[in-house]
Amino acid sequence: MIRKLKESSIKKNFDNLLQKKEADKTISDREITTIGILSDDEISRFIDIKEYVENTFKPRSVRIYSYRDYSRKDNVSFKHFSDKDFNWKGIVNQQNFKSFLEEPFDLLIGYFNKKNLFLESAVLQSNASFKAGFSGVNQKLYDIEIFGIPNHIEDYLQELKKYLIILGKIKN
Repeated sequence: MIRKLKESSIKKNFDNLLQKKEADKTISDREITTIGILSDDEISRFIDIKEYVENTFKPRSVRIYSYRDYSRKDNVSFKHFSDKDFNWKGIVNQQNFKSFLEEPFDLLIGYFNKKNLFLESAVLQSNASFKAGFSGVNQKLYDIEIFGIPNHIEDYLQELKKYLIILGKIKN
C-alpha cells in the first residue's frame, strides 16, 4: 500500500518534470566522449553492456548504473540503485547515484525496453546532453529511439552508432 502511494506521488512529479524539461529541450552538438548507461539489473546481469559500449564507441569514459528491486539482503552498491534511493517526490537521495545523474555525459543510453518508473525518472533527471533509448518505453525521454531487443546488444549499438555518425556526434 505504501509503495503504491509512493509510486503514485513519484509518477505525478515525474509527469510535471517531464513537461517542464520537454519545453526547455535543446540538443547538444558536442562530439561524444563520455557515456552513461542506465539499465535494468535483469539485463546487465547477463550482458556486459559497458564492455560492448566501450568496444563500439571507444569513448574516453563509460559509467553504468542498474536498477534492481530493493532487498534488505543486498549490499550497498556503486553500480545499482533501487526504489529506496528515491524520496516521495521522486528526487534521488542516494549520493553516489545522484552524482552519476549530475554528471554531464555526452551520451546517456537507457538500455531497458520495459516501462519502469524509477529508470525513466533517472533518465529524466540525468544531466546528459544527448539521450538514446529503446523505442516503446517513453518517447518524450529520449533524443533518439532505436528499436531493438536487449539480447541483441551488438545490433542495437551498431544501429545507434549509424545514427550518431549521421548526426555528427561521432566519427566513423
